[in-house]
Amino acid sequence: MRKFLLIIVCAYALISCREEQVSDDPTLRLTFSCDTLRFDTVFTAQGSATAQLMVYNRNRNAVVIDGVQLKENKAFRVNVDGEPELDCLTHLQLNGGDSLFVFVRVEIDPNAETNPMLVCDQLCFHLRSGNTQEVQLEAYGQNVQRIGKKGCTFVQNFTFTNTLPYLIFDTLVVNGKLTMQAGARVYMHNNACLFAQGDIDAQGTLEAPVVFSGDRLDNLFDSVPYRFASGSWNGIYVVSDKAQTYELHYVDILSGNVGLYCAGSGTSALSRLTMDGCRIHNHAMYGLVLLNVDAEVTNTEISNCASYCVYCSGGKHSFIHSTIASYFGYTNIRIQSVGKEDAAAVYIDNLDKAQPHTATSFYNSIITGYRSNQLVVATPLDRYYEGAFVGNYLKTDTLPLPHAADNTYWQQTDTMPVFRNDFYKYKEYVYYDFRLDSLSPAIGIADSLIALPYPTDRDGVSRALVKPDAGCYQYLP
Repeated sequence: MRKFLLIIVCAYALISCREEQVSDDPTLRLTFSCDTLRFDTVFTAQGSATAQLMVYNRNRNAVVIDGVQLKENKAFRVNVDGEPELDCLTHLQLNGGDSLFVFVRVEIDPNAETNPMLVCDQLCFHLRSGNTQEVQLEAYGQNVQRIGKKGCTFVQNFTFTNTLPYLIFDTLVVNGKLTMQAGARVYMHNNACLFAQGDIDAQGTLEAPVVFSGDRLDNLFDSVPYRFASGSWNGIYVVSDKAQTYELHYVDILSGNVGLYCAGSGTSALSRLTMDGCRIHNHAMYGLVLLNVDAEVTNTEISNCASYCVYCSGGKHSFIHSTIASYFGYTNIRIQSVGKEDAAAVYIDNLDKAQPHTATSFYNSIITGYRSNQLVVATPLDRYYEGAFVGNYLKTDTLPLPHAADNTYWQQTDTMPVFRNDFYKYKEYVYYDFRLDSLSPAIGIADSLIALPYPTDRDGVSRALVKPDAGCYQYLP
């Protein structure tokens, strides 16, 4: 037995010595987890998330790395196996079959550029054998206009221009008129929010919408960008005790806690909201909240909110050719940060006598989702409710209202898909798509007279060539 153990110990010693034998063979090379380490767009003077590069010695013998160097030493910060100073990396032995971690960040200095700028460098590994191997480093830097750092920033009569993107760190309060140019981009830091206390004039277009989104442009993990994660910022709050005018054309509000919270305190002259071609999507609480406000919403998508996509209480509201789709959390991978509440897509509250009378109407629209009842009208007496429902596709189990007969209602036996894609196919990198499926029951059911003032859909597709469809998207074969 002792002789057997001695043989094993000797064999192990020989193997260990062979594994740690250093070779200067010039044919031996390192391998890397990637040839090019690419970063998503990085805001200047802010820095990126940390990316990881793996370095492997797949040879039998050890190799010695005499040095690691950035060729240009521009904007990249490198940490090799816990050592942040590359000058200290000399004679680093990497045994056969072993690996090491390299962590890389990007810090790009501001300059006068308005468009994203490509920054490149090469991370060079110098081997004792005389070989030098390189990994390409690439990042796009974007200059931004920063607003605030911590706490509230107050401004008067503010304009979001389309020259450079904006980065809001905390809370921006706009007293007076808020203007948004077509193509303006506003990135919101974690928990950042916008308060508007005066008139709003947002003039986005189909080709150049105004976009509000979180400021993380990298990936949450491999196939899920941070822009798909709800709750990455707070929301937009439009609050006033005076009658104001809010014009929002082609404004996208994406992945916050609350999309647009619009409230007034008056009971006689109410503020008026006009929304056309907008998109409110993927919020951890509410999509659109209307309190004591008159509103007209056309060609607009409001989708995937953990609570109500639309909440209305006080005022007259018309939704025309709009799509309200509630599929938050019902997917084969949970990309949202909170769970779905058991809430309808649309809740209309006409119960509070202290509020102005509520009359919310839907024309040529879609209200649907996974819940069996996606539309709730809370009113004391159904027969006296003034809101109308015409030409819609509705998923609701009951709607005993006098103006709600001319619609197409979901049936439990319905198996046809309404939309192209109502869940996130993460393996195929296919996101939600609320354009109509070829078999959608919403095709051709809209009221033609109501559709006349809206000849094109949110994507600019004509409704004049065929019978119009319900929702903000006309089916396009």
